Amino acid sequence: MNIHEYQAKEVLKQYGVVVPDGKVAFSVEEAVKAAEEIGTDVTVVKAQIHAGGRGKAGGVKIAKHLDEVRTYAEELLGKKLVTHQTGPEGKEVKRLLIEQGCDIQSEYYVGMVVDRSTGRVAIMASEEGGTEIEEVAAKTPEKIFTETIDPTVGLLPFQARKLAFAINIPKELVNKAATFMMGLYKAFVEKDCSLAEINPLVVTGDGNVMALDAKLNFDDNALYRHPDIQALRDEDEEDPKEIEASKHDLSYIALDGNIGCMVNGAGLAMATMDIIKHHGGEPANFLDVGGGASTEKVTEAFKIILSDQKVKGILVNIFGGIMKCDVIANGVVEAAKQVGLDRPLVVRLEGTNVELGKEILSNSNLNITPATSMDEAAEKIVAAVK
Repeated sequence: MNIHEYQAKEVLKQYGVVVPDGKVAFSVEEAVKAAEEIGTDVTVVKAQIHAGGRGKAGGVKIAKHLDEVRTYAEELLGKKLVTHQTGPEGKEVKRLLIEQGCDIQSEYYVGMVVDRSTGRVAIMASEEGGTEIEEVAAKTPEKIFTETIDPTVGLLPFQARKLAFAINIPKELVNKAATFMMGLYKAFVEKDCSLAEINPLVVTGDGNVMALDAKLNFDDNALYRHPDIQALRDEDEEDPKEIEASKHDLSYIALDGNIGCMVNGAGLAMATMDIIKHHGGEPANFLDVGGGASTEKVTEAFKIILSDQKVKGILVNIFGGIMKCDVIANGVVEAAKQVGLDRPLVVRLEGTNVELGKEILSNSNLNITPATSMDEAAEKIVAAVK
């Protein structure tokens, strides 16, 4: 789960991480009032959407008086902001962060992520703040420094200071930077984050080390432990199909293609998308119905796929182990009857009760194309869509 910048900063403040004074605003009047209350000579007006690259897209404005705050708020609220992460359709700005201006002396990058190769949290730092870390990694990888954190003892002060020295934080502020990093790590662990990114971390003229921007992502599987984090969810920023899928305990991610996929098991789902691409098609989604899905769950999964107007055909690829093929077949037939199947459908079943599943599909009187292998199924659905 992702949250807005202003929400991330509120979370980090609980752990002693220094952030600029700021307030959220949902209207122009609220934006002006917030700027008055903050009372600094320079005010930053920042669009709040779940995407990076807002500055380059015109979503961050510097106001030198209240009239400019009003002008920028009027300009941004309701605007579709298009960044490299939103896609061409962009995202509508429905809230703003009104924040104090800072006397920025230097910008840096600090990020934390779970490193799957070590099974531990890794903290990365760079003196190339304000730039996408992927760009730094591609062009100047020697400027990224990493420390792997032992979960038994956590981020140690010497590791944090080592990173601060490596990225050329002024010597007199190294301890402040180390304290900043240790607070960030504590927040990462205690709130079950999957990503924490401060870009940029800045050193200010008055000797502060603070998070000028903040991004926190959380492990969905751990949200039950954090009702305070769950309360920060902004469903306006999420795909309605993904929200609906989560209600039925389905793993669904929308993609840009036109072939809907319904599969059981994440590995098989990935392989299915790969083989569709291999045959020249484009998957419209990742959808894993899980190993123990009911007919009702499969029906809901099918409805979610069909609700995507980009979907021109559907591939159902099931290997029945825990999941029985007849349950999938009943779900497909029920959903197709409820919503009215008007697009090509290819079904490949294998495993437990496969013959019964095939019989259910054959007797359904629906226009369903059977396939005996993944390769044949992908070939048939790509041909049908084209």
